[in-house]
Amino acid sequence: MLVDTHCHLDFNSFDQDRELVIDRARASGVKRVLNPGINLVSSADAVNLSMKYAEVYAGVGVHPNDGLSWESDSISHLRELATHKKVVAIGEIGLDFYRDRTPRDLQEKIFKEQLDLAAELNLPVVIHSREAMAEVLDILQEWKKNFEPSQSKLAEYPGVLHSFSGDMQSAERTRALNFFIGITGPVTFRNARNLQDLVIRLPLQELLIETDAPFLSPHPHRGERNEPARVKLVAEMIAELHQEAYNTVTEITSANAARLFGW
Repeated sequence: MLVDTHCHLDFNSFDQDRELVIDRARASGVKRVLNPGINLVSSADAVNLSMKYAEVYAGVGVHPNDGLSWESDSISHLRELATHKKVVAIGEIGLDFYRDRTPRDLQEKIFKEQLDLAAELNLPVVIHSREAMAEVLDILQEWKKNFEPSQSKLAEYPGVLHSFSGDMQSAERTRALNFFIGITGPVTFRNARNLQDLVIRLPLQELLIETDAPFLSPHPHRGERNEPARVKLVAEMIAELHQEAYNTVTEITSANAARLFGW
């Protein structure tokens, strides 16, 4: 069983052949797909896709690069969307100091409000972090204090740092917070030795596999539009790095996803 724990099937790059893309995912053995939203419209589209396709589940959230779309009632709209039975996460949320499309103080405000919503609804979070790892981990560490003593599911499985690109020190902080580490197509790139070394050192029980489609297509499709079927290439590389059977990797990472998202 394969799962793609992060892709954006709602994006318009799939408008012409979305049905075929999902068919190819099925043919590759992909049984579950998480489609996180990046703003209110995208989140609603993700919910609609989850209603149409059995394999697709939704996350709802506002991405830091879409922070200028945030309004005073945005959190209420997200709360309403999150009541849908196939919404399994709040996300994609976080900080992005690389693109800086949203002022940093506004990014942090939006991030914290959505973390509070996740705690309120007992839903795990899907975290985007780019050039902001220390700040993201500081905020997550403070957030986790709110429910760690309780019996909340989030104390054990709070979320995933999507498409992880940090160093081992950041990975250790992430692990200490019980967050899963999401691995995407760049792990297959020939020049990704640092990421490959990191993956070798991380237990399979703490990894999720993702495509981030339509982005980050793995080798030998680098530069092309990505799609969920190619999550298989990520799993194959992780199996090679860990010197484990492919089926072992897919079984463990799929079980990790099931624990986090409850699907």
